[in-house]
Amino acid sequence: MRHFAKMVAVVGALLSGTEAREPVNFSRDILPVLSENCLSCHGQDEGHRKGELRLDLREAALAKKAIIPGDSGQSEMIARILTTYPDEVMPPPKSNKPKLLPSQVEILRRWIEEGAVWGKHWAFELPIKAH
Repeated sequence: MRHFAKMVAVVGALLSGTEAREPVNFSRDILPVLSENCLSCHGQDEGHRKGELRLDLREAALAKKAIIPGDSGQSEMIARILTTYPDEVMPPPKSNKPKLLPSQVEILRRWIEEGAVWGKHWAFELPIKAH
């Protein structure tokens, strides 16, 4: 088992370093993370919204500097996810939501670095024929 895990890690490192990655897709990669971890407090429901921050609308997230396209290091959302201060960490401990997985943080970072291109829920996107 240990050999298999090491092999998977090596292959993953090789692929991530040498293979061109497909761009992050908002509907497929980002919206599920936001829906599961963020939108109950930072979504459309004004009665439950915290910090006067909406992450379901691009303009609102940009206005609060929660997301700075092209600069995940300056994006407040990433800073809040990674902080160790209990009063600032997102999701907050009292929400009973688990910390984001490293893979979820990485996909959010990649998305922001790629320009934080927004999209709609997959059900509202026109289908694209696979090649």
